Amino acid sequence: MPALGLFKTRRARAALREAEARALEDRQLLTPELMARVRAIQIRTHKLVNTALSGGYRSTFRGSGVEFSEVRAYSPGDDVRRIDWNVTARTGEPFIKTYAEERELTIQIVIDQSRSMDFGSREWTKREVAAQLAALITFVALRHQDRVGLALFGERPGLHLPAKKGSQHLLRIVREVLAARASSPGSDFKAALEQQERLLRRRSVVFLVSDFLEGPNQRERDWSQPLARLALRHDLVAVRVSDPFESQLPVAGMLEFRELEGGATRELDTRASSVREVWAARAKARREALLSTFAKTRADLLELDTTRDVGDSLRAFFRRRVMARGAPRT
Repeated sequence: MPALGLFKTRRARAALREAEARALEDRQLLTPELMARVRAIQIRTHKLVNTALSGGYRSTFRGSGVEFSEVRAYSPGDDVRRIDWNVTARTGEPFIKTYAEERELTIQIVIDQSRSMDFGSREWTKREVAAQLAALITFVALRHQDRVGLALFGERPGLHLPAKKGSQHLLRIVREVLAARASSPGSDFKAALEQQERLLRRRSVVFLVSDFLEGPNQRERDWSQPLARLALRHDLVAVRVSDPFESQLPVAGMLEFRELEGGATRELDTRASSVREVWAARAKARREALLSTFAKTRADLLELDTTRDVGDSLRAFFRRRVMARGAPRT
């Protein structure tokens, strides 16, 4: 092995050991209150996994896991992205690659663990909503004998659990999401996405879960290119978790605000309509910028609200996606 390759391998192993050590420390810090939260999410999501949600899952992601079948002559209406350029060049006629759906899907859940994910103005924080979604997806995947993996990230890529099956694996996923230490400052989306590019060997359904609020050190990093590459190779669903407080201020007089990512504090008079209008306008601008990024990279968008039922939002997403792609063949 070349010296450079050996050096990179050692660095990768050292980084993996460091991530595993941090994960072990997090698990040791679990409190009875946190375990009660895990149990509450398990019970809540188990009730939500009904026939409608299970059927919507399979209809939505049919064909996402595929394997090569054969090469055939191109027909009008075929997806030009599947053209086999090598065969086309040799024969002088266009040919495309065809694929057969795999019976087993691989689901990869990639979750932001930055400080802002610990915010919630009502019963649930954004982190807890992310854990509910992870539990829902994992429960449904288990029903269909699919495998589920988990990756956490913050200012650097963190814990990575390879895709597996089983109820114990589900509980570990929920526990790891809730117990993850908030990173500072912000999240490095570019590094997290590039890590998934390297690790995901087979086509997967990837859920990228975050509030997409970048810290001051990450705002200059363009992560649209790795996002586009990941969406091209995999079935990518961007899950934006938000809290109503982030887009609409209550009329509550003078309030002191602290930026979770940067730590800066500021007082605002929420009685002033101009203050509330600027707050709402900035939230709208952030959302529109994200929508533009996801549209350009062809990533689907699922939006979750800390005050709304996660199951209802997921079912609605399944319905929209099935309608957009056409009714499933019978």
